Amino acid sequence: MRSRRLYAITKTLLSYGLDDLIPAKWLPWSLRLGRHALFWLPNRHKDKSPGVRLRLALESLGPVWVKFGQMLSTRRDLLPPDIALELAYLQDRVAPFDGQAAQAIIEKSLGLKHISDLFEDFNTQPLASASIAQVHTGKLRVADGDVKDIVVKVIRPDIRRTIDADLELMETLASVMARHLPDGRRLKPKEVVREYRKTLLDELDLLREAANAIQLKRNFEDSKLLYIPTVYSDYSRNNVMVMERIDGIPVSDVEVLKARGVDMKKLAERGVEVFFTQVFRDSFFHADMHPGNIFVAKDDPLNPRYIGIDFGIVGTLNREDKRYLAENFLAFFNRDYRKVAELHVDSGWVPRHTNIEEFESAIRTVCEPIFEKPLAEISFGHVLVNLFNTARRFEMEVQPQLVLLQKTLLYIEGLGRQLYPELDLWKTAKPFLERWMNEQLGWRAVVRSVKENAPYWAEKLPELPNLLYESLHAQQHVQRQLELQHQRQLLQQRQASTSSFWSLLTASGVISTTWLATANIAPGWPITSAVITVILGAQAWRSRPHVINR
Repeated sequence: MRSRRLYAITKTLLSYGLDDLIPAKWLPWSLRLGRHALFWLPNRHKDKSPGVRLRLALESLGPVWVKFGQMLSTRRDLLPPDIALELAYLQDRVAPFDGQAAQAIIEKSLGLKHISDLFEDFNTQPLASASIAQVHTGKLRVADGDVKDIVVKVIRPDIRRTIDADLELMETLASVMARHLPDGRRLKPKEVVREYRKTLLDELDLLREAANAIQLKRNFEDSKLLYIPTVYSDYSRNNVMVMERIDGIPVSDVEVLKARGVDMKKLAERGVEVFFTQVFRDSFFHADMHPGNIFVAKDDPLNPRYIGIDFGIVGTLNREDKRYLAENFLAFFNRDYRKVAELHVDSGWVPRHTNIEEFESAIRTVCEPIFEKPLAEISFGHVLVNLFNTARRFEMEVQPQLVLLQKTLLYIEGLGRQLYPELDLWKTAKPFLERWMNEQLGWRAVVRSVKENAPYWAEKLPELPNLLYESLHAQQHVQRQLELQHQRQLLQQRQASTSSFWSLLTASGVISTTWLATANIAPGWPITSAVITVILGAQAWRSRPHVINR
Protein backbone atom coordinates (compact mmCIF):
# COMPACT_ATOMS: atom_id res chain seq x y z
CA MET A 1 0.00 0.00 0.00
CA ARG A 2 2.79 2.42 0.93
CA SER A 3 4.84 1.63 -2.17
CA ARG A 4 1.80 2.11 -4.41
CA ARG A 5 1.01 5.45 -2.80
CA LEU A 6 4.65 6.54 -3.05
CA TYR A 7 4.61 5.75 -6.75
CA ALA A 8 1.30 7.62 -7.18
CA ILE A 9 2.74 10.70 -5.46
CA THR A 10 5.94 10.56 -7.52
CA LYS A 11 3.91 10.13 -10.72
CA THR A 12 1.70 13.13 -9.89
CA LEU A 13 4.60 15.41 -9.02
CA LEU A 14 6.52 14.51 -12.17
CA SER A 15 3.48 14.59 -14.43
CA TYR A 16 2.86 18.18 -13.39
CA GLY A 17 6.53 19.02 -13.84
CA LEU A 18 7.12 20.08 -10.26
CA ASP A 19 10.70 18.83 -10.47
CA ASP A 20 11.33 21.77 -12.82
CA LEU A 21 10.62 24.17 -9.92
CA ILE A 22 13.78 22.99 -8.10
CA PRO A 23 17.10 24.08 -9.60
CA ALA A 24 19.11 21.06 -10.73
CA LYS A 25 22.17 22.22 -8.78
CA TRP A 26 20.19 21.82 -5.54
CA LEU A 27 19.50 18.14 -6.18
CA PRO A 28 21.99 15.37 -5.35
CA TRP A 29 23.19 13.25 -8.25
CA SER A 30 21.08 10.29 -7.08
CA LEU A 31 17.83 12.21 -7.47
CA ARG A 32 18.86 13.60 -10.84
CA LEU A 33 19.67 10.06 -12.01
CA GLY A 34 16.35 8.81 -10.64
CA ARG A 35 14.48 11.50 -12.56
CA HIS A 36 16.10 10.41 -15.84
CA ALA A 37 15.29 6.78 -15.02
CA LEU A 38 11.57 7.62 -14.82
CA PHE A 39 11.52 8.68 -18.47
CA TRP A 40 7.94 7.44 -18.97
CA LEU A 41 6.63 10.17 -16.61
CA PRO A 42 7.13 13.39 -18.59
CA ASN A 43 5.69 16.80 -17.76
CA ARG A 44 2.22 16.70 -19.32
CA HIS A 45 1.28 20.27 -18.39
CA LYS A 46 4.00 22.36 -19.96
CA ASP A 47 1.38 24.83 -21.20
CA LYS A 48 0.43 25.81 -17.64
CA SER A 49 2.22 28.20 -15.30
CA PRO A 50 4.24 26.83 -12.35
CA GLY A 51 1.61 28.06 -9.88
CA VAL A 52 -1.25 26.31 -11.67
CA ARG A 53 0.77 23.10 -11.96
CA LEU A 54 1.57 23.14 -8.25
CA ARG A 55 -2.05 23.80 -7.28
CA LEU A 56 -3.42 21.06 -9.53
CA ALA A 57 -0.84 18.58 -8.26
CA LEU A 58 -1.71 19.26 -4.63
CA GLU A 59 -5.42 18.96 -5.41
CA SER A 60 -4.80 15.61 -7.10
CA LEU A 61 -2.82 14.26 -4.15
CA GLY A 62 -5.61 14.88 -1.65
CA PRO A 63 -6.32 16.61 1.67
CA VAL A 64 -2.96 16.07 3.35
CA TRP A 65 -1.22 17.91 0.52
CA VAL A 66 -3.94 20.52 0.11
CA LYS A 67 -3.49 21.46 3.77
CA PHE A 68 0.20 21.97 3.10
CA GLY A 69 -0.64 24.21 0.14
CA GLN A 70 -3.06 26.21 2.26
CA MET A 71 -0.33 27.00 4.75
CA LEU A 72 2.09 27.98 1.99
CA SER A 73 -0.52 30.30 0.44
CA THR A 74 -0.38 32.59 3.48
CA ARG A 75 3.39 33.11 3.12
CA ARG A 76 3.58 35.46 0.16
CA ASP A 77 7.00 36.61 1.33
CA LEU A 78 8.35 33.09 0.79
CA LEU A 79 6.82 32.40 -2.64
CA PRO A 80 6.66 34.07 -6.03
CA PRO A 81 3.40 36.08 -6.38
CA ASP A 82 1.90 33.86 -9.10
CA ILE A 83 2.40 30.69 -7.04
CA ALA A 84 1.02 32.28 -3.85
CA LEU A 85 -2.05 33.50 -5.77
CA GLU A 86 -2.76 30.04 -7.20
CA LEU A 87 -2.31 28.31 -3.84
CA ALA A 88 -4.85 30.70 -2.34
CA TYR A 89 -7.50 28.87 -4.39
CA LEU A 90 -6.89 25.82 -2.23
CA GLN A 91 -8.47 27.63 0.74
CA ASP A 92 -12.07 27.22 -0.43
CA ARG A 93 -12.13 26.42 -4.15
CA VAL A 94 -11.07 22.79 -4.33
CA ALA A 95 -12.98 20.83 -6.99
CA PRO A 96 -16.31 19.75 -5.39
CA PHE A 97 -17.91 16.32 -5.39
CA ASP A 98 -21.44 15.71 -6.68
CA GLY A 99 -24.14 17.71 -4.88
CA GLN A 100 -26.69 14.89 -5.16
CA ALA A 101 -24.23 12.61 -3.37
CA ALA A 102 -23.93 15.24 -0.63
CA GLN A 103 -27.73 15.36 -0.30
CA ALA A 104 -27.86 11.57 0.00
CA ILE A 105 -25.23 11.65 2.77
CA ILE A 106 -27.27 14.28 4.67
CA GLU A 107 -30.52 12.30 4.34
CA LYS A 108 -28.88 9.08 5.52
CA SER A 109 -27.04 10.69 8.44
CA LEU A 110 -30.08 12.60 9.74
CA GLY A 111 -32.54 9.76 9.08
CA LEU A 112 -34.60 11.71 6.55
CA LYS A 113 -36.76 10.21 3.84
CA HIS A 114 -36.19 13.35 1.83
CA ILE A 115 -34.18 16.50 2.38
CA SER A 116 -37.41 18.56 2.43
CA ASP A 117 -38.50 16.81 5.65
CA LEU A 118 -36.18 19.14 7.57
CA PHE A 119 -35.03 21.84 5.19
CA GLU A 120 -37.26 24.48 3.66
CA ASP A 121 -34.70 24.78 0.90
CA PHE A 122 -31.44 23.02 0.02
CA ASN A 123 -29.01 23.98 -2.73
CA THR A 124 -27.17 21.02 -4.24
CA GLN A 125 -24.67 23.42 -5.79
CA PRO A 126 -21.92 23.79 -3.14
CA LEU A 127 -21.17 27.24 -1.79
CA ALA A 128 -17.53 26.32 -1.09
CA SER A 129 -15.42 23.22 -1.40
CA ALA A 130 -12.29 22.44 0.61
CA SER A 131 -9.93 19.51 0.95
CA ILE A 132 -11.95 17.48 3.46
CA ALA A 133 -15.52 18.74 3.16
CA GLN A 134 -17.80 21.01 1.17
CA VAL A 135 -20.57 23.39 2.19
CA HIS A 136 -24.13 23.74 0.90
CA THR A 137 -26.63 26.49 1.67
CA GLY A 138 -30.21 26.01 2.76
CA LYS A 139 -33.04 27.02 5.07
CA LEU A 140 -33.67 25.02 8.25
CA ARG A 141 -37.07 24.68 9.93
CA VAL A 142 -36.39 24.88 13.66
CA ALA A 143 -38.58 23.71 16.55
CA ASP A 144 -40.56 26.95 16.98
CA GLY A 145 -41.59 26.98 13.32
CA ASP A 146 -39.08 29.64 12.39
CA VAL A 147 -36.84 29.28 9.35
CA LYS A 148 -33.09 29.90 9.66
CA ASP A 149 -30.56 30.54 6.92
CA ILE A 150 -27.96 27.84 7.36
CA VAL A 151 -25.05 26.05 5.76
CA VAL A 152 -24.52 22.30 5.84
CA LYS A 153 -21.00 20.95 5.92
CA VAL A 154 -20.55 17.45 4.49
CA ILE A 155 -17.43 15.27 4.69
CA ARG A 156 -16.19 14.00 1.34
CA PRO A 157 -17.09 10.32 0.80
CA ASP A 158 -14.29 7.73 1.05
CA ILE A 159 -11.75 10.36 2.05
CA ARG A 160 -10.51 8.38 5.07
CA ARG A 161 -8.86 5.81 2.80
CA THR A 162 -6.72 8.44 1.04
CA ILE A 163 -5.78 10.14 4.31
CA ASP A 164 -4.72 6.85 5.92
CA ALA A 165 -2.52 5.99 2.93
CA ASP A 166 -0.80 9.39 3.00
CA LEU A 167 -0.31 9.30 6.75
CA GLU A 168 1.23 5.82 6.59
CA LEU A 169 3.65 7.06 3.97
CA MET A 170 4.49 10.16 6.03
CA GLU A 171 5.17 7.97 9.06
CA THR A 172 7.52 5.80 7.02
CA LEU A 173 9.39 8.83 5.71
CA ALA A 174 9.52 10.29 9.24
CA SER A 175 11.10 7.08 10.56
CA VAL A 176 13.73 7.23 7.81
CA MET A 177 14.45 10.89 8.61
CA ALA A 178 14.74 10.21 12.34
CA ARG A 179 17.17 7.36 11.71
CA HIS A 180 19.39 8.81 9.01
CA LEU A 181 19.29 12.60 9.05
CA PRO A 182 21.85 14.40 11.27
CA ASP A 183 18.99 16.53 12.68
CA GLY A 184 16.55 13.63 12.87
CA ARG A 185 16.50 13.33 16.64
CA ARG A 186 16.25 17.06 17.25
CA LEU A 187 13.49 17.67 14.70
CA LYS A 188 11.37 14.78 16.09
CA PRO A 189 9.74 13.98 12.73
CA LYS A 190 7.89 10.93 14.07
CA GLU A 191 6.36 12.92 16.92
CA VAL A 192 5.37 15.75 14.58
CA VAL A 193 3.70 13.34 12.15
CA ARG A 194 1.93 11.64 15.05
CA GLU A 195 0.59 15.01 16.16
CA TYR A 196 -0.44 15.83 12.59
CA ARG A 197 -2.25 12.47 12.31
CA LYS A 198 -4.30 13.22 15.40
CA THR A 199 -5.11 16.71 14.16
CA LEU A 200 -6.15 15.57 10.69
CA LEU A 201 -8.28 12.66 11.91
CA ASP A 202 -9.98 14.94 14.43
CA GLU A 203 -10.94 17.18 11.51
CA LEU A 204 -12.92 14.29 9.99
CA ASP A 205 -15.27 14.24 13.00
CA LEU A 206 -17.83 17.04 12.59
CA LEU A 207 -19.31 16.38 16.04
CA ARG A 208 -15.92 17.33 17.45
CA GLU A 209 -15.87 20.43 15.23
CA ALA A 210 -19.35 21.37 16.46
CA ALA A 211 -18.15 21.11 20.06
CA ASN A 212 -15.11 23.25 19.22
CA ALA A 213 -17.36 25.92 17.68
CA ILE A 214 -19.61 25.97 20.74
CA GLN A 215 -16.57 26.37 23.02
CA LEU A 216 -15.13 29.23 20.93
CA LYS A 217 -18.50 30.95 20.78
CA ARG A 218 -18.76 30.81 24.57
CA ASN A 219 -15.23 32.20 24.93
CA PHE A 220 -16.07 35.19 22.70
CA GLU A 221 -19.68 35.78 23.75
CA ASP A 222 -20.55 39.48 23.23
CA SER A 223 -17.01 40.13 21.98
CA LYS A 224 -16.26 43.03 19.63
CA LEU A 225 -13.29 41.12 18.21
CA LEU A 226 -14.65 37.82 16.94
CA TYR A 227 -18.04 36.31 16.11
CA ILE A 228 -18.59 32.55 15.95
CA PRO A 229 -21.73 31.31 14.12
CA THR A 230 -24.33 29.25 15.96
CA VAL A 231 -24.10 25.49 15.50
CA TYR A 232 -27.33 23.47 15.43
CA SER A 233 -25.92 20.47 17.23
CA ASP A 234 -29.24 18.57 17.18
CA TYR A 235 -28.85 18.25 13.43
CA SER A 236 -25.13 17.49 13.39
CA ARG A 237 -23.48 14.09 13.01
CA ASN A 238 -19.95 12.75 12.51
CA ASN A 239 -20.07 13.55 8.79
CA VAL A 240 -22.68 16.36 8.70
CA MET A 241 -22.82 19.69 10.54
CA VAL A 242 -25.55 22.35 10.34
CA MET A 243 -24.50 25.90 11.20
CA GLU A 244 -25.79 29.45 10.96
CA ARG A 245 -25.03 31.14 7.64
CA ILE A 246 -22.98 34.27 8.06
CA ASP A 247 -22.84 37.39 5.90
CA GLY A 248 -19.32 38.68 5.72
CA ILE A 249 -16.52 39.75 3.44
CA PRO A 250 -13.67 37.27 2.91
CA VAL A 251 -10.63 38.68 4.66
CA SER A 252 -8.58 38.05 1.52
CA ASP A 253 -10.73 40.56 -0.47
CA VAL A 254 -8.58 43.49 0.59
CA GLU A 255 -9.85 45.76 -2.19
CA VAL A 256 -13.48 45.19 -1.20
CA LEU A 257 -12.65 45.86 2.46
CA LYS A 258 -10.95 49.12 1.57
CA ALA A 259 -13.82 50.14 -0.72
CA ARG A 260 -16.27 49.71 2.18
CA GLY A 261 -14.14 51.96 4.37
CA VAL A 262 -12.89 49.28 6.76
CA ASP A 263 -10.22 50.51 9.16
CA MET A 264 -7.44 48.21 7.96
CA LYS A 265 -5.01 49.15 10.72
CA LYS A 266 -7.54 48.32 13.43
CA LEU A 267 -8.54 45.14 11.59
CA ALA A 268 -4.93 43.92 11.51
CA GLU A 269 -4.37 44.83 15.17
CA ARG A 270 -7.53 43.03 16.21
CA GLY A 271 -6.35 39.94 14.37
CA VAL A 272 -3.23 39.91 16.54
CA GLU A 273 -5.34 40.48 19.66
CA VAL A 274 -7.72 37.63 18.74
CA PHE A 275 -4.77 35.28 18.41
CA PHE A 276 -3.16 36.19 21.74
CA THR A 277 -6.54 36.18 23.50
CA GLN A 278 -7.27 32.65 22.35
CA VAL A 279 -3.82 31.37 23.24
CA PHE A 280 -3.10 33.08 26.57
CA ARG A 281 -6.53 33.83 28.01
CA ASP A 282 -8.41 30.73 26.91
CA SER A 283 -5.64 28.19 26.12
CA PHE A 284 -7.95 27.15 23.27
CA PHE A 285 -7.27 28.53 19.82
CA HIS A 286 -8.52 28.19 16.25
CA ALA A 287 -5.54 26.50 14.58
CA ASP A 288 -6.67 26.72 10.95
CA MET A 289 -6.96 30.47 10.49
CA HIS A 290 -6.07 30.70 6.81
CA PRO A 291 -7.90 33.43 4.85
CA GLY A 292 -10.52 30.98 3.53
CA ASN A 293 -11.81 30.51 7.09
CA ILE A 294 -11.88 34.17 8.12
CA PHE A 295 -14.47 36.83 7.20
CA VAL A 296 -15.12 40.43 8.25
CA ALA A 297 -18.56 41.56 9.41
CA LYS A 298 -20.22 44.26 7.28
CA ASP A 299 -22.07 46.15 10.03
CA ASP A 300 -19.37 48.53 11.37
CA PRO A 301 -16.41 49.22 9.06
CA LEU A 302 -14.71 51.57 11.56
CA ASN A 303 -14.82 48.89 14.30
CA PRO A 304 -14.39 45.74 12.23
CA ARG A 305 -15.12 42.37 13.74
CA TYR A 306 -13.86 39.03 12.51
CA ILE A 307 -16.11 36.05 11.77
CA GLY A 308 -14.55 32.62 12.07
CA ILE A 309 -15.62 29.34 10.47
CA ASP A 310 -14.21 25.81 10.11
CA PHE A 311 -13.26 24.70 13.62
CA GLY A 312 -11.99 21.22 12.83
CA ILE A 313 -8.48 22.02 14.04
CA VAL A 314 -8.04 23.66 17.43
CA GLY A 315 -5.03 23.79 19.70
CA THR A 316 -4.57 23.79 23.44
CA LEU A 317 -1.63 24.58 25.68
CA ASN A 318 -0.93 23.48 29.23
CA ARG A 319 -0.15 26.07 31.87
CA GLU A 320 3.60 25.44 31.82
CA ASP A 321 3.98 25.84 28.03
CA LYS A 322 1.76 28.92 28.07
CA ARG A 323 3.82 30.53 30.82
CA TYR A 324 7.11 29.86 29.03
CA LEU A 325 5.70 31.17 25.75
CA ALA A 326 4.45 34.40 27.33
CA GLU A 327 7.75 35.01 29.07
CA ASN A 328 9.62 34.28 25.83
CA PHE A 329 7.46 36.71 23.87
CA LEU A 330 7.88 39.47 26.45
CA ALA A 331 11.63 38.96 26.72
CA PHE A 332 11.80 39.00 22.93
CA PHE A 333 9.75 42.21 22.67
CA ASN A 334 11.97 43.79 25.35
CA ARG A 335 15.07 42.62 23.47
CA ASP A 336 16.23 40.73 26.54
CA TYR A 337 17.94 37.98 24.58
CA ARG A 338 19.68 36.52 27.60
CA LYS A 339 16.30 35.95 29.19
CA VAL A 340 15.12 34.24 25.99
CA ALA A 341 18.17 31.96 26.07
CA GLU A 342 17.71 31.13 29.76
CA LEU A 343 14.00 30.36 29.25
CA HIS A 344 14.81 27.96 26.43
CA VAL A 345 17.23 26.10 28.70
CA ASP A 346 14.85 26.12 31.70
CA SER A 347 11.99 24.74 29.59
CA GLY A 348 14.15 21.95 28.22
CA TRP A 349 13.83 23.17 24.63
CA VAL A 350 17.62 23.23 24.36
CA PRO A 351 20.08 21.00 26.28
CA ARG A 352 21.30 21.99 29.75
CA HIS A 353 24.90 22.13 28.56
CA THR A 354 24.11 25.02 26.17
CA ASN A 355 26.42 28.00 26.52
CA ILE A 356 24.03 30.82 27.49
CA GLU A 357 26.31 33.60 26.23
CA GLU A 358 26.74 32.02 22.79
CA PHE A 359 23.01 31.24 22.52
CA GLU A 360 22.14 34.81 23.52
CA SER A 361 24.48 36.21 20.88
CA ALA A 362 23.03 33.96 18.18
CA ILE A 363 19.45 35.00 19.00
CA ARG A 364 20.42 38.68 18.98
CA THR A 365 22.06 38.28 15.58
CA VAL A 366 18.86 36.90 14.07
CA CYS A 367 16.25 39.04 15.82
CA GLU A 368 17.73 42.49 16.29
CA PRO A 369 17.56 43.54 12.61
CA ILE A 370 13.78 43.02 12.43
CA PHE A 371 12.76 45.31 15.28
CA GLU A 372 11.19 48.71 14.65
CA LYS A 373 10.22 47.64 11.15
CA PRO A 374 6.73 47.16 9.73
CA LEU A 375 5.83 43.77 8.33
CA ALA A 376 6.32 45.03 4.78
CA GLU A 377 10.04 45.60 5.43
CA ILE A 378 10.75 42.27 7.16
CA SER A 379 12.01 39.32 5.16
CA PHE A 380 10.55 36.51 7.21
CA GLY A 381 11.94 33.99 4.77
CA HIS A 382 15.45 35.16 5.68
CA VAL A 383 14.56 35.23 9.39
CA LEU A 384 13.15 31.70 9.29
CA VAL A 385 16.25 30.33 7.59
CA ASN A 386 18.50 31.99 10.19
CA LEU A 387 16.35 30.74 13.07
CA PHE A 388 16.45 27.22 11.68
CA ASN A 389 20.23 27.33 11.42
CA THR A 390 20.45 28.68 14.98
CA ALA A 391 18.18 25.91 16.27
CA ARG A 392 20.30 23.27 14.57
CA ARG A 393 23.52 24.73 15.95
CA PHE A 394 22.25 24.62 19.54
CA GLU A 395 20.47 21.24 19.27
CA MET A 396 17.07 22.81 19.83
CA GLU A 397 14.37 20.13 19.80
CA VAL A 398 11.07 20.56 17.99
CA GLN A 399 8.16 20.70 20.44
CA PRO A 400 5.30 18.71 18.84
CA GLN A 401 2.68 20.32 21.09
CA LEU A 402 3.67 23.72 19.69
CA VAL A 403 3.50 22.82 16.00
CA LEU A 404 -0.15 23.94 15.70
CA LEU A 405 0.66 27.19 17.45
CA GLN A 406 3.58 27.86 15.12
CA LYS A 407 1.39 27.18 12.09
CA THR A 408 -1.32 29.51 13.41
CA LEU A 409 1.23 32.22 14.08
CA LEU A 410 2.37 31.93 10.46
CA TYR A 411 -1.24 32.36 9.34
CA ILE A 412 -1.71 35.43 11.54
CA GLU A 413 1.52 37.03 10.36
CA GLY A 414 0.60 36.32 6.73
CA LEU A 415 -2.86 37.77 7.29
CA GLY A 416 -1.43 40.92 8.86
CA ARG A 417 0.93 41.31 5.92
CA GLN A 418 -2.02 41.26 3.49
CA LEU A 419 -4.27 43.58 5.47
CA TYR A 420 -1.89 46.25 6.73
CA PRO A 421 1.77 45.83 5.80
CA GLU A 422 2.74 48.80 7.99
CA LEU A 423 1.53 46.96 11.10
CA ASP A 424 4.03 46.97 13.97
CA LEU A 425 3.52 43.43 15.19
CA TRP A 426 5.66 43.89 18.28
CA LYS A 427 4.03 47.06 19.63
CA THR A 428 0.58 45.57 19.01
CA ALA A 429 1.23 42.36 20.91
CA LYS A 430 3.42 43.62 23.75
CA PRO A 431 0.76 45.49 25.82
CA PHE A 432 -1.56 42.48 25.69
CA LEU A 433 1.14 40.12 26.92
CA GLU A 434 2.23 42.50 29.67
CA ARG A 435 -1.34 42.76 30.89
CA TRP A 436 -1.74 39.00 30.80
CA MET A 437 1.49 38.42 32.74
CA ASN A 438 0.45 40.96 35.37
CA GLU A 439 -2.84 39.13 35.76
CA GLN A 440 -1.01 35.83 36.17
CA LEU A 441 1.65 37.02 38.63
CA GLY A 442 0.38 40.16 40.34
CA TRP A 443 -2.23 40.91 43.01
CA ARG A 444 -4.98 40.39 40.41
CA ALA A 445 -3.94 36.75 40.19
CA VAL A 446 -4.31 36.37 43.98
CA VAL A 447 -7.76 37.97 43.94
CA ARG A 448 -8.88 35.84 41.00
CA SER A 449 -7.62 32.67 42.68
CA VAL A 450 -9.54 33.53 45.86
CA LYS A 451 -12.72 34.23 43.87
CA GLU A 452 -12.40 31.03 41.87
CA ASN A 453 -11.76 28.84 44.91
CA ALA A 454 -14.15 30.53 47.36
CA PRO A 455 -17.14 28.26 46.51
CA TYR A 456 -15.00 25.16 46.98
CA TRP A 457 -13.63 26.44 50.28
CA ALA A 458 -17.15 27.32 51.48
CA GLU A 459 -18.28 23.79 50.63
CA LYS A 460 -15.43 22.20 52.56
CA LEU A 461 -15.51 24.56 55.56
CA PRO A 462 -18.09 22.53 57.60
CA GLU A 463 -15.89 19.45 57.17
CA LEU A 464 -12.77 21.10 58.62
CA PRO A 465 -13.32 20.04 62.31
CA ASN A 466 -13.74 16.38 61.33
CA LEU A 467 -10.81 16.58 58.94
CA LEU A 468 -8.67 18.18 61.68
CA TYR A 469 -9.65 15.49 64.22
CA GLU A 470 -8.95 12.69 61.74
CA SER A 471 -5.62 14.25 60.85
CA LEU A 472 -4.55 14.54 64.51
CA HIS A 473 -5.74 10.99 65.23
CA ALA A 474 -3.82 9.69 62.23
CA GLN A 475 -0.76 11.63 63.36
CA GLN A 476 -0.93 10.02 66.82
CA HIS A 477 -1.20 6.57 65.23
CA VAL A 478 1.79 7.30 63.02
CA GLN A 479 3.79 8.51 66.04
CA ARG A 480 3.01 5.31 67.95
CA GLN A 481 4.06 3.21 64.98
CA LEU A 482 7.32 5.15 64.73
CA GLU A 483 8.04 4.58 68.44
CA LEU A 484 7.34 0.84 68.13
CA GLN A 485 9.55 0.69 65.07
CA HIS A 486 12.34 2.43 66.99
CA GLN A 487 12.02 -0.02 69.90
CA ARG A 488 12.14 -2.99 67.50
CA GLN A 489 15.27 -1.59 65.87
CA LEU A 490 16.98 -1.18 69.29
CA LEU A 491 16.05 -4.72 70.32
CA GLN A 492 17.34 -6.15 67.03
CA GLN A 493 20.59 -4.19 67.44
CA ARG A 494 21.07 -5.66 70.96
CA GLN A 495 20.33 -9.15 69.68
CA ALA A 496 22.79 -8.70 66.84
CA SER A 497 25.48 -7.52 69.26
CA THR A 498 24.92 -10.52 71.61
CA SER A 499 24.88 -12.96 68.70
CA SER A 500 28.13 -11.49 67.37
CA PHE A 501 29.76 -12.00 70.80
CA TRP A 502 28.79 -15.70 71.03
CA SER A 503 29.65 -16.27 67.36
CA LEU A 504 33.14 -14.87 67.98
CA LEU A 505 33.62 -17.24 70.96
CA THR A 506 32.37 -20.16 68.86
CA ALA A 507 34.88 -19.35 66.13
CA SER A 508 37.65 -19.21 68.72
CA GLY A 509 36.54 -22.61 70.07
CA VAL A 510 36.68 -24.14 66.61
CA ILE A 511 40.22 -22.85 66.11
CA SER A 512 41.32 -24.13 69.55
CA THR A 513 39.77 -27.56 69.03
CA THR A 514 41.44 -27.89 65.65
CA TRP A 515 44.87 -27.00 67.11
CA LEU A 516 44.49 -29.37 70.10
CA ALA A 517 43.44 -32.22 67.83
CA THR A 518 46.57 -31.85 65.72
CA ALA A 519 48.92 -31.40 68.67
CA ASN A 520 50.63 -34.34 70.39
CA ILE A 521 48.77 -34.10 73.73
CA ALA A 522 46.31 -36.18 75.74
CA PRO A 523 43.01 -36.82 73.84
CA GLY A 524 40.88 -35.45 76.69
CA TRP A 525 41.75 -31.85 75.86
CA PRO A 526 40.44 -31.83 72.29
CA ILE A 527 37.24 -33.55 73.39
CA THR A 528 36.68 -31.02 76.16
CA SER A 529 37.33 -28.11 73.75
CA ALA A 530 34.91 -29.59 71.22
CA VAL A 531 32.14 -29.91 73.81
CA ILE A 532 32.66 -26.29 74.91
CA THR A 533 32.62 -25.13 71.26
CA VAL A 534 29.29 -26.93 70.63
CA ILE A 535 27.79 -25.24 73.70
CA LEU A 536 29.01 -21.82 72.51
CA GLY A 537 27.59 -22.44 69.01
CA ALA A 538 24.20 -23.37 70.44
CA GLN A 539 24.17 -20.15 72.43
CA ALA A 540 25.09 -18.13 69.33
CA TRP A 541 22.21 -19.79 67.44
CA ARG A 542 19.70 -19.03 70.20
CA SER A 543 20.80 -15.37 70.41
CA ARG A 544 20.60 -14.66 66.65
CA PRO A 545 18.34 -11.67 65.66
CA HIS A 546 14.67 -12.49 64.97
CA VAL A 547 12.17 -10.56 62.84
CA ILE A 548 9.70 -8.94 65.21
CA ASN A 549 6.11 -8.52 64.00
CA ARG A 550 3.85 -6.46 66.20
